[in-house]
Amino acid sequence: MSALVRLAGFAAALALLFGAALAVGGVIGPDRDRSAKADNSGQPSAGAHGMTGMSATDGDAHGGGAMAAQPVRGLAVSDNGLTLKLARTSAQPGKPFDLAFRILGRDGQTVRDFDVERTKRMHLIVVRRDMTGFQHLHPIEAADGTWSVPVTLREAGSYRFFADFSVAGKPRTLADDVAVDGSVRSAELPAPVKSAEVDGLRVGLTESASHAGGPSGLAFGVTRGGTPVAVQDYLGAKGHLVALREGDLAFLHVHPDEDSLKFMAAFPTAGRYRLFLQFQVDGKVHTAAFTQEVAR
Repeated sequence: MSALVRLAGFAAALALLFGAALAVGGVIGPDRDRSAKADNSGQPSAGAHGMTGMSATDGDAHGGGAMAAQPVRGLAVSDNGLTLKLARTSAQPGKPFDLAFRILGRDGQTVRDFDVERTKRMHLIVVRRDMTGFQHLHPIEAADGTWSVPVTLREAGSYRFFADFSVAGKPRTLADDVAVDGSVRSAELPAPVKSAEVDGLRVGLTESASHAGGPSGLAFGVTRGGTPVAVQDYLGAKGHLVALREGDLAFLHVHPDEDSLKFMAAFPTAGRYRLFLQFQVDGKVHTAAFTQEVAR
């Protein structure tokens, strides 16, 4: 066989292989494109975030509706076109200061129109990175859309500020850090317990069936000297619950049913969470903290 014939046969074989590759690519390509679109649809896949969300539906925020997975909240300063802009990101330990901030839209302009959620238009949750120093504050909005509230951060460390609000019927939680100068002494996360003492009251975790990926029940009871104590309405409900996941401080913000301190939560992953329960007795708001183990 001449060299010319052999070269022609080799070229034909290459053409055949190239055509087969194009055919395979045509089969695989559309599926890959559909997957990429799903990851950017506003409902992140497990590959996008490594987990599903941990907040309730809009209905749950108002005391009704079924639980559903939502995008994880409170992990970023910007989300869905909105950005939290703090006026300062540092402070001195134990020195009061006015924290001012704005919510910016996609165009960089200040957002001024907020929904009323749990009787307020803005909730500001503050906690140190080791989940100590919890505060729940309600800033005041100025005419130019700037929110401000007095804050005191007593210990050195990095504090997470969560702006929790709703715009056009959609709940949002944006977060950023404020650094407090000084030598930091981080606290270990306390072990799970079934009861805690706060201001002469005993708060018991009476139900704690918690499993990742689905609705989980949490119920609390309040007693004084062994006698049940009636709790008064606080922020439009019998109580208020914030849960933060150990490590990244992923944020969960739900309310109980109308008549008791019972909560339904949707934890995104197994692990340890810190629960901050707030309730009102005799006109005073009390805060009890628990560590919750969430199973798979």
